Amino acid sequence: MSNTDFILAIEDLTVSFDGFKAVDKLNLYVDKNELRVVIGPNGAGKTTVLDLICGKTKSTSGSIKFKNKELTKLAEHEIVRAGVGRKFQTPSIYENLTVYQNLEVSYPRGRSVWGSLLFKRSDDVMTRVYKVAEEILLKDLLDMEAALLSHGQKQWLEIGMLLMQEPELLMLDEPVAGMSAKERDQTADLLNRICQNRSVIVIEHDMEFVKKIAHKVTVLHQGKILAEGSMDKVQADEKVIEVYLGH
Repeated sequence: MSNTDFILAIEDLTVSFDGFKAVDKLNLYVDKNELRVVIGPNGAGKTTVLDLICGKTKSTSGSIKFKNKELTKLAEHEIVRAGVGRKFQTPSIYENLTVYQNLEVSYPRGRSVWGSLLFKRSDDVMTRVYKVAEEILLKDLLDMEAALLSHGQKQWLEIGMLLMQEPELLMLDEPVAGMSAKERDQTADLLNRICQNRSVIVIEHDMEFVKKIAHKVTVLHQGKILAEGSMDKVQADEKVIEVYLGH
């Protein structure tokens, strides 16, 4: 299988901070419509890998190809435009705007937030907002101020804001941290739905949640892949138990 068959192909990726290799000759391949979960102990390099993919951090060496397009030389906004969306651990939504407005301002049209708010509501924007709101379980709350949403709903709204841009690769960093059990289950359903027409990479510590969503699990340790495969395979791997699951 050539790396052109993957939506994301990372090869020999290395980044050093003051001589410390946070990511060390990493090779990672993600299929189209795959939901990949990355796990590993703190300091394993998980968040750094997402930072490298989205251009927040620049690699020391190696290649990141998205749909066979090299990302390592692109600026963050160019990577977003190429079709990569990234959600950080803390939700960054506009608390004083409604759910509808948060989704509407995320529609990609190269304007500032306030320029977007003044933008006339066109049918295609409205259609997209309603479609995304349904996907993220907020269609009945479109007129609610975002500040009034629960923690889980705020996380869903931010996922929705990314979906408005129709990314082909969505990256989420610990999406269920701080959620109730019910919200975690609903988030699992949400991610299983949205990966039907895009690829998703999730960093997560909650193993019960990982079991519900992962097509394949990658275990990172000291900037390298320690193990990779199905959840069952990874959980049974003695190296993984020793450095991560056994703690």
